[in-house]
Amino acid sequence: MIEAIRNAATLSGVAWLAITLLFYWIGLAINRKYYRYPISHPLIFTALSVGVVVYLSNTAMTHYQQSAGLLHWLLGPVTVALALPIYRQWQRLRHYGLPLLLSIMAGGIVAPILAWAALWVFNSPISIQLTMLAKSITTPLAMEASAQIGGIPALAAVFVITTGVVGAIAATSVFRIFKVSDTQSQGVALGTVAHAVGTAKSLHMGDEVAAMATLGLCVNGIFTAIILPLIFSFLSPSL
Repeated sequence: MIEAIRNAATLSGVAWLAITLLFYWIGLAINRKYYRYPISHPLIFTALSVGVVVYLSNTAMTHYQQSAGLLHWLLGPVTVALALPIYRQWQRLRHYGLPLLLSIMAGGIVAPILAWAALWVFNSPISIQLTMLAKSITTPLAMEASAQIGGIPALAAVFVITTGVVGAIAATSVFRIFKVSDTQSQGVALGTVAHAVGTAKSLHMGDEVAAMATLGLCVNGIFTAIILPLIFSFLSPSL
């Protein structure tokens, strides 16, 4: 934390933090206007815009990461803050109990395993395979989890955002094709598979969908962060 604050206090740190936050603020404004389109998520705009500035300024990515390290450190408190929405939805969690937990756990296990298997079949680099295992949880948890098992945190963020956007875009069609009309099921699916982006979409689908999506997001994130090291230890002989 102290090192992150020191880096942020430098001229370079202040500049890159300001640039990043400015683009995020613009991204929020765009998202408020075009909220119906998952591609308008502020993280997408921010990542692309900062990437362009880093490239055009001929700045090394390691320098940017060091200068904006305070943002990475804040991922820790953000992760802990997931306890708040779980507390707010605690009565729902108690009401649906084990069936809800098993549904979320199943989605949290199947999705990353299938994605990992696809990369394994095509003999992708091990670091990318490991990073893919964290694709279905929210960005703070994914970056930390991938780092713990030898993945690439920055790439984990890309996988997470891509998964969320694709999931949010495809959700309506998937629900229609498979005739999933139950709002609770829709919410759990969006939160578990498409995490934060899916949960953002659920906010415009009704309170019940949003509440269940929040539960799916938080429970799956915590569950995956716990189970991922176990999956890694099981799969490591094959990697």
